[in-house]
Parts: sequence; C-alpha cells; structure tokens
Amino acid sequence: MRQTVRFYLGEDLCTLRDLSPTLTLLDWLRDRGRTGTKEGCNEGDCGACTVLVVRLEDGRLNWRAVNACIQFVSMLDGAQVFTIEDLGTPDEPHPVQTAMVEQHGSQCGFCTPGFVMSMAAYRKTEGAKADDQAIDDALAGNLCRCTGYAPIVRAMKQAMAAGPDRFDAQVEVIAGRLTALQDGESVRLEWPEGTLSIPASADDLAEILLADPEATIVAGATDVGLWVTKGMRRLKHVVPIGRVPELRSLTRTPEGLRIGAAVTYQDARPAIAELLPDAGEMIRRLGSTQVRNSATVCGNIANGSPIGDGPPMFIAANATLHLRRGAERRSIALEDYFIAYGKQDRQPGEFVEALIIPEPARGAQFRAYKISKRFDQDISAVLGAFMIETDDQGRITVVRLAYGGMAATPKRASGAEAALIGRVWDQDALEAARSAILEDFAPLTDMRASAWYRQTVAANLLTRFFEETTGCGQARLARTGGLAHV
Repeated sequence: MRQTVRFYLGEDLCTLRDLSPTLTLLDWLRDRGRTGTKEGCNEGDCGACTVLVVRLEDGRLNWRAVNACIQFVSMLDGAQVFTIEDLGTPDEPHPVQTAMVEQHGSQCGFCTPGFVMSMAAYRKTEGAKADDQAIDDALAGNLCRCTGYAPIVRAMKQAMAAGPDRFDAQVEVIAGRLTALQDGESVRLEWPEGTLSIPASADDLAEILLADPEATIVAGATDVGLWVTKGMRRLKHVVPIGRVPELRSLTRTPEGLRIGAAVTYQDARPAIAELLPDAGEMIRRLGSTQVRNSATVCGNIANGSPIGDGPPMFIAANATLHLRRGAERRSIALEDYFIAYGKQDRQPGEFVEALIIPEPARGAQFRAYKISKRFDQDISAVLGAFMIETDDQGRITVVRLAYGGMAATPKRASGAEAALIGRVWDQDALEAARSAILEDFAPLTDMRASAWYRQTVAANLLTRFFEETTGCGQARLARTGGLAHV
C-alpha cells in the first residue's frame, strides 16, 4: 500500500503526500505558478484550462486533452501532465504556437493556451485529419469570443502540415518514465479533509466499498468535479478507479460488447459505432473532446441523470448492466437500474462493473437523435433512441423506444411500443405510436425546453425514424450554415 500520489509534471516527478482528494489540477497548477492554464467557467465547458495528459495503456502512450478545472490531482497517479509552459520556448516554439502567431489566432489571449493545448493534443491523435469537420470536432470544447475560429482553424491546418515536435523525440523516455510508475500498488492517504483510496484492482475496489459504502467513486470527474467546483460539496472519501485494469477493459464477448466502468467515451466510441453506427455519431456530440477523453460510458449511467445521453441509446439497444458488491455479482436490464429521480438500483457498497451491449439482430434498425440548442457540447432537451425488428411480412416483432429528458429517469415509451408491436411499419402504425406517446410522458418545462415542445419533438422523432427506416424520407440533415439540424 503506497501512501503517495506520483506523476510527472513536465519533466519533474511529483510525489505528493499532503493532498486533498478533491483538489483540482487547475488550482494545484496555478498555486505552483503555472498560470498559463486559465480558469474560465470552472465546469469543463470553455476549454481555457486544457492540459495534455499522457498515460501508458496497453504498452502505448495515450495523449489526451483534458479540462484541468474538473480533473482532480488524485486522478493523475501514474500519468504525465504537460501544460502550456512545457510546450515550447520563444527560441524554439511548438509548431502549434508558431502557426497561431503566423495565422493571427490570438487576440486577448485568455483562451489561447487552452486552444494551443487542444491543438497540440490533436496532432498526437492517431488518424487525425486536417479537414474542417475534424478540426471543428477537435476544438469544439474551446471557446473564443475575440478572434473567431477561422484563423485558429487555419493555424491548426498549418500545424498539421509541420514537422515533428519535441514530444515526438521523447516517446521512449516518456514510456520509460510511466512504466516505472506502474508498480501495481493501491494508494491510501488520510487527512482531516478526507480520505483518498486509489485501488489497483477490482478486488481492492470491492473491499474499499464494503468497508465504506458512502465513499464516492470517481471515474472521469466530469460530473463529480462539478459537485466540488459548483456545488461546493466536501467529499469525505474519494475513490478514483482509473488505475483498475479490469474496469478499463473493452472486449467483444459472446454476450456482446463489454465496456468496463473506467472506459471513456473516446475509447469506446469506435467499438460502439461498429455495433450501432448511429450511437457512434451521437457520441460525437456528447460533451467535447476534453469531456469525452475523461467521461466514462458507465459513469454516465451510474450517476442516474435523467438527461444523460448514453442511457437512452443503450436502453434501446437492450443493454445489460453488471454490478458487483464484494464477491457477489449480478446483472440487470439497464432500464431497470433507474428507479426514480436520484434513485438507482444499486445497493450500499455495490458498484457498476461493466455495461454489455448485445449484437443487434440481423435487419434490426437503430437510430439515435439528440435535440439541443447547440450542436456541440450542449445538454439535451430531448434524446430519442429507437430500435425495431420486423419479420418476413414486415410486421414489427421487437420495438424499443427510449427517451431522455422526458421524465425523471431515462424511460421507454411503453404505450407507443404497444401500439406498434405486431403491426406493419406503415403510416397507420406511425400515427398510432405518435398518439400513444402523448400519454407516455408528462415532461417538465425548464430552461432547456417547454413541456409542449418536448412532447411535440418526442412524437416528431418517431416520424423521422419512420421516414429514415422506410425509405420515405430525405437523407439525414447535417450542419449547414453554422446551424445544427438534428
């Protein structure tokens, strides 16, 4: 049992003993004089605090841009962190820095370090493309209100065409450093401010939670981080799970795609997209690059949010949730996990171990639609995810219509499903389902949308699903004129 948190900051090894479990990386960096990393929103939305985190995973270096404002320092054990101060010097600037100067990509400069770090990380992304769409996606988590994005995009294209940067020459050195930090030890630190436990295995995690069922599990901290920075909550016992290899596993099994509880959306997206292409496209709109690099698929489920984008998709896909308490394991249909607002079917000391998405039946049709005010990085007003299967006569044999944002939990439209089952998927069946869905939900009015709007959209999404799956409709609309038509 180790009693220190160890990671590299630039070229320096940091060994921390006196560490609050919920101290954010942003606050820690700025207290150390690394003030190039800025605080903007302090909730993972603006990207001004973006840093580059490198981890050794399956023998390879994984370079990821993350929001330092909602990343706890305690989550960085075994990693290497680079900030804007590590990127280059006035005499030898990084290719991204050179491009930003030459393309006039900075005015007030407050957001610029975050842009530069996101751009440097994108250069390290395997298969990164230099087209406008790919660059827009990579920079969607960085907000600028001075320069505008055109010169920044031009700078990114110039940087993509530039030669190697200083990190390319350090791959072996960094890999060696991070290998030396992988000692397989769990970590335990205790102070009056709180307790930190970093399990090195799923068995260790199970023991920790049995001993203290009230401990707070932290996967990506994209939700828990806001409890601290915005809710001002004090967490007595924090348990980051990013170092548990069993929970970082992403495998294809006879049951389907198994996604461990610590697998991020960014890592899971290709495999999910192969299974459910529409889900893969929807994940592109879930948060930003920085958020997807940290947020986990299972964490999005475990927190029980009624507007989480993942749960409706996976409910429509008939996914199962696997939970563990001590040595006992059980599995439940994902939809049964959500009981009421703020209440889930998880016992004290029990934790989510994995999600399994089954292989869709041949001929099954799946779609996922997100409705929000912005295309990128916005909370859903309504999310609809639908799957149907039909027999040789075209009659619907299986139907799963799941919604987020329509009730206190992610929920299936049972009345609309009943109106469709056994019927030919035609205009009459659609109208029956549209009428039934008005009885399935009694949504709230809030800042995102009115109850009327939500009910209307929920029915209209069925029409869109019908048109797309029967060949009656137009091709899916994409971003045009800077607006999102989804």
